[in-house]
Amino acid sequence: MGAGGGHRAAVKMTLTDPCCGMGPVIAQDVQSKLLTVAGIEEAEVAVVFEPQWNQAMMSEAARLRRGLY
Repeated sequence: MGAGGGHRAAVKMTLTDPCCGMGPVIAQDVQSKLLTVAGIEEAEVAVVFEPQWNQAMMSEAARLRRGLY
């Protein structure tokens, strides 16, 4: 819990391409969205590269939408 009684969210996210220059922008967007969720007072988002991203990390619904079956 955060200092004000709300919850704290900590997210580690892996980009599909480690060379993507949008990592900081995407992380900031994720943090902003998390802070709109009722009950979340603090949000920390870290871009990590371990483990390396692969299609198995996608949900079944996401794979279906992308035609990856």
